[in-house]
Amino acid sequence: MSVTGYQHTYLTGYLGPEPTKHSQEVMIIEDRAHRIHEVTVHRFTLGDVEDPDIYAADPIIKWQNSEQGAWVMEHAIESPIWHRMVDYSSFGYTYVIRAKLKDVDYTFYQLKWS
Repeated sequence: MSVTGYQHTYLTGYLGPEPTKHSQEVMIIEDRAHRIHEVTVHRFTLGDVEDPDIYAADPIIKWQNSEQGAWVMEHAIESPIWHRMVDYSSFGYTYVIRAKLKDVDYTFYQLKWS
């Protein structure tokens, strides 16, 4: 995964270029109104490491190349975003990947992977 062209802050980053449009609760997509759902599509933890973002790249790439990750990357309204949180109970980090999906894609995702 190349870092070039990826926008990120200290605690979050997009899995692709930063979106240029802002999504609302309901969006018109291809002449139909769709409700937009923000879903946690992947979660993993890391131990106490010096640079957690470098160690998190491997699980993120493996998830992107999996069936679930490829489907989410294809059907997400905008590029999914990752969040890093300090996990005080394990003295490590928790990473969460969230994506915005249309109502029909959200239903499919929930039925197949939840």
